[in-house]
Amino acid sequence: MAAITQTAAAVMAVLVQVWNLVRVTLVVPLLRLAIFLSLMMTVMILVEKVFVGMVSLTVRIFGLKPEKRYRWEPMRPDLETGHLAYPMVLIQIPMYNEKEVYKLSIGAACSLDWPSDRMIIQVLDDSTDPIVKDLVELECQKWKSKGVKITYEVRDNRQGYKAGALKEGMKYDYVRECDYVAMFDADFQPESDFLLRTIPFLVYNPDIALVQARWKFVNADECMMTRIQEMSLDYHFKIEQEAGSSTFAFFGFNGTAGVWRIKAIDDAGGWKDRTTVEDMDLAVRAGLEGWKFVYVGDVHVKSELPSTFKAYRYQQHRWSCGPANLFKKMAKEIVINENVSMWKKFHLLYSFFFVGKIVAHTVTFIFYCIVIPVSVIVPEVEIPQWGVVYVPTLITFCKAFGTPSSIHLVIFWLLFENVMSLHRIKAAFTGLLDAGRVNEWIVTEKLGDAHKPKNTDNFQDSSNTQPLMNKPKKTQTNIWQRNLDWFVHVIMRLL
Repeated sequence: MAAITQTAAAVMAVLVQVWNLVRVTLVVPLLRLAIFLSLMMTVMILVEKVFVGMVSLTVRIFGLKPEKRYRWEPMRPDLETGHLAYPMVLIQIPMYNEKEVYKLSIGAACSLDWPSDRMIIQVLDDSTDPIVKDLVELECQKWKSKGVKITYEVRDNRQGYKAGALKEGMKYDYVRECDYVAMFDADFQPESDFLLRTIPFLVYNPDIALVQARWKFVNADECMMTRIQEMSLDYHFKIEQEAGSSTFAFFGFNGTAGVWRIKAIDDAGGWKDRTTVEDMDLAVRAGLEGWKFVYVGDVHVKSELPSTFKAYRYQQHRWSCGPANLFKKMAKEIVINENVSMWKKFHLLYSFFFVGKIVAHTVTFIFYCIVIPVSVIVPEVEIPQWGVVYVPTLITFCKAFGTPSSIHLVIFWLLFENVMSLHRIKAAFTGLLDAGRVNEWIVTEKLGDAHKPKNTDNFQDSSNTQPLMNKPKKTQTNIWQRNLDWFVHVIMRLL
């Protein structure tokens, strides 16, 4: 027994010596390099957040709204030409098996305040479910019978996914009558005055290609995950999009809730399906042609956030992989472009792509999830306090100010972002390497009103009917328990 103990002690001593040797010669130098690079990337992110935050704050303090920076006048019928004073507008609604929400976007688009003879609504249905296709077509026929100019278009394939549908939709003869095209995903519901508030920017400013509205979420309070998504997306719209619009007249098109000048789309080469972010692809190419973009934060378009973790993961894969892949494919094109200034090229390459789409995902996982934990067991390495505490705290509060009402959830938001960091960095490097799931396109699942109680008798006025039983009220304890269960489920899934 004593011999076994001595042998074990000798083995442990050898292992300790080997670990000390490896730690000193390999782990410590690599860890110090990782710390240096991580701190440098963290500072890059901080500088970027402070800059866009200051721009957004300046715009708000001095009231520098788009209506003050660009010419804007309300649209009115002309005494002589009548409604011909309104430009022809095409409204595209691409969808794919959107059984729960197809009525929302079609109904909202058909209810827009715009002369019916100066607006064409185009429903681009790529659905593979024949029942859903019949329902969508029936909805289009219903609105057509009311005098709305609406067309129902289908393809015999899904080549190019959304980009392919939009590209195909621009080929119809009636599109030639239109000057502008507004786009809404199936779950988006524009307010009735959407065109009246956005189209004047394009009419009176011939150098503007895109007017982007802000997303507003109908299910933000559904659960903790939707609250966290609202925090991230509110920051994106209120701070990042506002700063891009105010400084460089450029930002990434969000793919929906925006109006394009058709000529700008043609100048940029039309829709391309080479990545899963066809909206960003078009925006970058149009920006390189010298076109300007305007973000109008006062115009809200209601939409739905993914309320299941599975749907959110698929969405985040596309949103992380696509931009990285586009960066790889367009970096050279941006560098050799002669239509824009060096400053705008720098903004595109460094700020928009490198820091925003690559560094942000890299530092969140490498630094916070690997380097800091490993440094705890390596005493020779120290991370300065400013890099571990002060800079990350400033970055966190810069992003949290986008949604002040949810600032008390910042700890949960931080934990969730770190949990998702592995998924995002994996997707980003998949895009950079053109590997694996680089072209994977899975439509984000939408629930619409499916999670809400509905009246079982659609032919009766709800005001004249009474429920047989009173609906039990959800207690605050149940809500918090559901959020806690969800958070534990997310962490366990990713571990």
